[in-house]
Amino acid sequence: MNIGVSGASGHLGSATVHELKARLGTRANIVAITRTPDKIATLGVEARAGDFDMPETLTEAFRGLDKLVVVPPSDMKSASRSKQACAAIDKAVAAGVRHITYLSAAGTRFAEPPHLWESFFGPEQALMRSATQWSILRMAFYAESFLDRAKMSLPRGVFASSSSTPVNFVARGDVAAAAAGLLATEGHHGAIYNATGPETLDGPARAAVVASVTGKPFAFAQVPLEQLLDGLKAAGLPPIVLDAFASIEDIWAKGGFDITTGDVARLAGRAPRRLIDVAKEYLT
Repeated sequence: MNIGVSGASGHLGSATVHELKARLGTRANIVAITRTPDKIATLGVEARAGDFDMPETLTEAFRGLDKLVVVPPSDMKSASRSKQACAAIDKAVAAGVRHITYLSAAGTRFAEPPHLWESFFGPEQALMRSATQWSILRMAFYAESFLDRAKMSLPRGVFASSSSTPVNFVARGDVAAAAAGLLATEGHHGAIYNATGPETLDGPARAAVVASVTGKPFAFAQVPLEQLLDGLKAAGLPPIVLDAFASIEDIWAKGGFDITTGDVARLAGRAPRRLIDVAKEYLT
């Protein structure tokens, strides 16, 4: 069996390759697909060049694959991400890939660009319309992404957000393990899974995690979104970053990440980590 992983030079893609190797060993040929194949020689698997910005390269990259996981590109432009992922799915279908899995975001629904939900909704729809067999693995909010933002806020001692709605945080490694478990087994056609951590945390609770781990004062403050965006704009951040930040705040406020499932344990065979456990490794 030939199993392809796109975005294999990125954090999630490379972690998924490692998880697949640990699960399958020599029972499957794992194909790591990236625009920079020279950077993934250390993964110890077949490396192929494939660039989502150059769909013509994907025909050869997807050749002979039985299964493929499409990891969303890192382009921050919502419309670009959607176009890239849809093109990749089209090329995978044309190449005859039997089962395509798309990594999406929890709570995904229709939205207009530049909202980040649009970058996931379009590819999900394209996948369901065209793939012979498909699965979707929706992710909660990355624990590491939250902790990066918390790091930047630590000097001020305050984590500001426009909403205190509970958010579920999932470790990147747990998403990779769930994706590998899905790819390594059968019976997932038509399934939409949600890779989440074991709990949701509201604003004060997630700030308390950071304070507990770092030993520094760290509180939660709820402020209007416009005030948050004005501060980021004054700091010199470009419009594309402001759009992404506004989307994330909107998703948090609407409860898009207020979901907890047992899907990581079911797919990966182990329980996901709590935010505080990830923070102990990430912040200290």
